[in-house]
Amino acid sequence: MSTPRIGVVLSSGGTRGVYAHTGFLIALERLGIPVAAATGSSAGAVVGGMAASGTDLRAWSETIAHIAPARFWRPDPVAYVLWQFLIRRGRGYTGLSSPEAAIEFCRSQLAVQTFEECRYPFYALAVSLGRGRKVVFSEGQLAPRIAASAATPVLYRPVEIDGDWYCDGALADLAPTDAICCKHHLDALIVHHVSSRYEGQKDLKRIRESPWSMFHILERLLFRRRPWYLSDERLSVQRCPCGCGAIVVVVEPELPELRWPLDKSGPQVQQSAMEQTQAYLGSYVDALLSDPRSRLPHDLIQGGR
Repeated sequence: MSTPRIGVVLSSGGTRGVYAHTGFLIALERLGIPVAAATGSSAGAVVGGMAASGTDLRAWSETIAHIAPARFWRPDPVAYVLWQFLIRRGRGYTGLSSPEAAIEFCRSQLAVQTFEECRYPFYALAVSLGRGRKVVFSEGQLAPRIAASAATPVLYRPVEIDGDWYCDGALADLAPTDAICCKHHLDALIVHHVSSRYEGQKDLKRIRESPWSMFHILERLLFRRRPWYLSDERLSVQRCPCGCGAIVVVVEPELPELRWPLDKSGPQVQQSAMEQTQAYLGSYVDALLSDPRSRLPHDLIQGGR
């Protein structure tokens, strides 16, 4: 029997998602779960691109544990922003920060620079402003395309690639499962979903009391949709809705809030995601590595009995 082909989908999730997905992928390595193909949106595209390129995840983990925000986020001076809005009326002004710092940071951390050189097929989701629809990148330079997938509107200016403008993939799809499942004849798809859940009035109170409340509101707007694969459980198992028979395993960890400075709270998020992944998937490693289509417990599979 051939080794099952397992794909990985990494959701959007902001800066917290970068740490969480790193912990998730380190956990997969520790569990001995190989990756045959991967895709990601926003934060998931950044971390997924790093892993697919062959970047050592422990070295990457060390880098982001001590990263200075200026490595990826360089907002314009306040005086310049005011001049743009008050004098120029915002004409041509498309975001608070250029994406160049983020692109250069990604480029410096990648083991290879193009999709074609990656260890396994990798896809990054972004939104094309010129065409008004989602685009899945699978070829060309990695750094600008994974940075485009994470270019949150207003915070970052869109990334220009081949004459078009691209921004955050979360606007179109929090986790593009359709990019790899049937295309690569996968037996199982593991989705790591770390976008925030709504918590009603309690959540609104937290937003009002948090620094930079407007950014939290923007995050809510980006992550407002609840994808088809989510349930009320932190671990769920379903079948691919297209009918190919692939098993879709969804891990939605309960993560701590990401607070500044990142060098303190970021590693806590990463550690929590790693531990939960190992706890949730540990009992099912044998089934995943042998025959996930038939060996995963039927009582876990929704809509596929």
